[in-house]
Amino acid sequence: MSLVKPISIGPVRIDAPVILAPMTGVTDLPFRKIVKRFGAGLTVSEMIASAAAIRETRQSLQKALWDPSEEPVSLQLAGCSPIEMAEAAKLNEQRGAAIIDINMGCPVRKVVNGDAGSALMRDLPLAASLIKATVKAVSIPVTVKMRMGWCHDSLNAPELARIAEDLGARMITVHGRTRNQMYKGSADWAFVRRVKQAVSLPVIVNGDICTREEARTALEQSGADGVMIGRGAYGRPWLLGQVMADLSGGGTRPDPSLDEQLATMLEQYDAMQSLYGRQTGVNLARKHLGWYTKGLPGSAEFRNKVNFVDDPVTVVAMLREFYAPFLSRAAA
Repeated sequence: MSLVKPISIGPVRIDAPVILAPMTGVTDLPFRKIVKRFGAGLTVSEMIASAAAIRETRQSLQKALWDPSEEPVSLQLAGCSPIEMAEAAKLNEQRGAAIIDINMGCPVRKVVNGDAGSALMRDLPLAASLIKATVKAVSIPVTVKMRMGWCHDSLNAPELARIAEDLGARMITVHGRTRNQMYKGSADWAFVRRVKQAVSLPVIVNGDICTREEARTALEQSGADGVMIGRGAYGRPWLLGQVMADLSGGGTRPDPSLDEQLATMLEQYDAMQSLYGRQTGVNLARKHLGWYTKGLPGSAEFRNKVNFVDDPVTVVAMLREFYAPFLSRAAA
């Protein structure tokens, strides 16, 4: 029996609403492409600052890249100026984006101090003006990602969601924490039901969904229309496909073999070198290597060594050597 139904985000239909969360420094093109291949209803870009998008900085352009296999793709923008948000949304619509997502949930101090991200939950008039300007600027659907509120004394996500719906937003995603919680404690999936009851839009539950069982529980507690998975996909780009199969009644999909996991990691490593260049690619890939290898015998010692190696050819050789005892052909 399927626990999720297709949703419509304006004209965009998502058959199985299991969505990859936007995560700065993680959900770049190489990672999203692999996640999509294993199965994801929708992928969302890293957060792109609207001012940087207008200036077309190298970093903002890198973050805005996507592969045709991901389509329809959602690009997430952050900012505090309605004029800049509108202009950045328009630019990305012209480049072919299918959805513009507005970040009103990022808790990081650098973003919040610029009156963007979850800081907007302390200023609903400004939040409303950003949504209104963005919706008016584009013909593609606009979605909003938020937290429960700034703090537990101000759990205003249902109010912000109603404002967003009235202004033309087409989907709401709620991370079940306040800004002040950052990533501490546990996500409150049951709270998301209050947002679901406040609007007629599709509502997606997010936060602490790292297993198939947690995806089911999050849906049951929230009454949401779908799930968004973030940190649970670290080193496991196949997780969303597993959750999709489970929630859609397709049964349990096992983890890929270690042979396939190694091949996937090497593919992502190579793609990161191509996208960022050798040195930056090596540096940015280190956390991914740590996530992929976590839990394997000797992985902590291996990470302590490989994290100090700057030559990508040597890193690949070390990875092959580390995985060799675990591979099926070695056993054979």
